[in-house]
Order: sequence, then structure tokens, then C-alpha cells
Amino acid sequence: MLKKMTVHHLGEQRYVGLSESGHQLLIDASPVSIGVRPMEALLGALATCTAFDVVDIMKKRRTPLAHYRIELEGERAEEHPKRYTRITVRHIAGGEGVTRENLEKAARLSHDKYCSVAASLNSEIQVEVLLEALKPLEVRAAD
Repeated sequence: MLKKMTVHHLGEQRYVGLSESGHQLLIDASPVSIGVRPMEALLGALATCTAFDVVDIMKKRRTPLAHYRIELEGERAEEHPKRYTRITVRHIAGGEGVTRENLEKAARLSHDKYCSVAASLNSEIQVEVLLEALKPLEVRAAD
């Protein structure tokens, strides 16, 4: 399955990503930031990916979550590339019939089997970098 996203530079360190489904993601590392930074977006992707799974698993087990949030902490390397060296994912949930054991099983299933973002973070990913130069605009003399 192929997924696509196009990212446009808006100026400074501000970018908008456009998904193939037409949705936008604002990523911003400008001095006056109005969006998330790229590494924050990665944490958000991990959190929402596992949340989708956990909510679905708990619903299928007939113990839907009444309250749920995920808190993440990412430790980054000091040297470039400043990748995450450790990510802590804390699932905080409650609801009628929800037990710690069932929530732990759902979270483990997500992180170990279903969450594609977690699997991507845990694997070697082949990245191909291609370059394409834009042709300068032709300037025409006024007629």
C-alpha cells in the first residue's frame, strides 16, 4: 500500500503537509511557532496510532474507555542526527469494567503487533532520496 504526502514550504521554518486524502498538517520550527515541530509530530503519530488500536481493542472486549489519554516523553540524542533514543508511552484510561490488566494487554498488542508507527520506529527503513530541480520561470519582455 502506497501513501503519499506533499509538503510545501511557507517561509521561515514553516511547512504545510497535504495528505492524499486532502488533509493538512502544519509543521513549524519558526521563532514564533504556530504548529508542531517535526519530532513532536512523530510523537503525536505514535500516540494516535496506538490510541486507535487500544480504543478498538477495549471496545471489542466490551470494556469501552470512558476516559483516555496518552502522555509521551521522548529522549533525544545530543549529537546529530538528534533522533529519539527512548520514548515512554503512558496510557491513562478508565471506564466501567476497565482493569489495569486488560488495558495493559491492549497497549501491548498495539505496540507489539498492530501500530504501524511503532513498527516503523523499531525497524530499519530504507529511505530513497531523489532530487528534482525546478526550471526558472521564463521572463518575457513587455509587448
